[in-house]
Amino acid sequence: MTALKEYQRLEASGLWRPTPDAQRTEVIVSIGDATLIISDLQERALTHWSLAAVARANPGRRPAIYHPDGDPGETLELSEDETDMIAAIEKLCAAIDRRRPHPGRLRLVILLAVLVIVTAAAVIWLPQAVRRHAVTVVPQVKRAEIGAALFRHIQQETGPPCTTPEGRAALDKLAQRVPGPDGPGYLEVMREGIDGTIHLPGSTILIGRGLVEQYDEPDVVAGYLVAERLRAEARDPLAQLLEASSVWASFRLLTTGDIDDGTLDAYADTLLDSPGMSLDTETLLAGFEAWSVRAAPYAYARDETGETTLGLIEADPFADGAPPALLSDSDWLRLQAICGG
Repeated sequence: MTALKEYQRLEASGLWRPTPDAQRTEVIVSIGDATLIISDLQERALTHWSLAAVARANPGRRPAIYHPDGDPGETLELSEDETDMIAAIEKLCAAIDRRRPHPGRLRLVILLAVLVIVTAAAVIWLPQAVRRHAVTVVPQVKRAEIGAALFRHIQQETGPPCTTPEGRAALDKLAQRVPGPDGPGYLEVMREGIDGTIHLPGSTILIGRGLVEQYDEPDVVAGYLVAERLRAEARDPLAQLLEASSVWASFRLLTTGDIDDGTLDAYADTLLDSPGMSLDTETLLAGFEAWSVRAAPYAYARDETGETTLGLIEADPFADGAPPALLSDSDWLRLQAICGG
């Protein structure tokens, strides 16, 4: 140790007492090889204290009083004048202490690291885990209830759907023709607030009025339904609702089976204001083929020039032949009639 060599020639006078009952004796104090040497005035060594075991009885006060660690009865007193020796002992003891293992500090570091990991897991992993679990365990019946409740909140912005019993029958036929993985679900045509389609939990799809009114054939609205079914396969509508909401909405759903009105109201606004997830051409073409729907009418509805949807037009799986009918002419005209006026 560099500091030890620096102080090995240093000496000081002090008062040493071997036991609490003994008289204090004047001694000479020097620093040896990792020890504090206490000698009498004839320079005969009386005792050696390991520097690693030197403790101070009165830190910061003078005269400085030291003792072997664990034996406060044996003391060495250095007067205020022995500043060099006092500074040397303090410096060496501090250097030795820094080199010692500190299991208490290690335990503290480990504890803090564990707390950081647990906190990070709670903040990052736990919310996603809760949401994923909720999406997994909620049955289709409860999804339909949530979708119906969300639909009521949406109607506060869009107004009620435009439907009659005849129109309802036509929508049901179209839903059966382009069903989801859990069945046909429900289709609703909304008068205001929706331009394309929106998928709700429970296999309910809301259709913008323009998709029914502005086209002479049902292929366009059927194409939008295919795209919406594909989006629902890619991202579960219930998962989207929970991801857009606080983790407490997922906890509430798991514990009570319900989602509060505030969450549904906020998500209703989000659905109406957000564009649907974009789909690549290959995914869309596979969907049109799976549901036996022509792709070209949908492509021209998205872009009347066909420039940005040329891939759908050229690779339409039914370009050379008509797929099974979507709706009869009378059903389509009836469906258009429900949104007239």
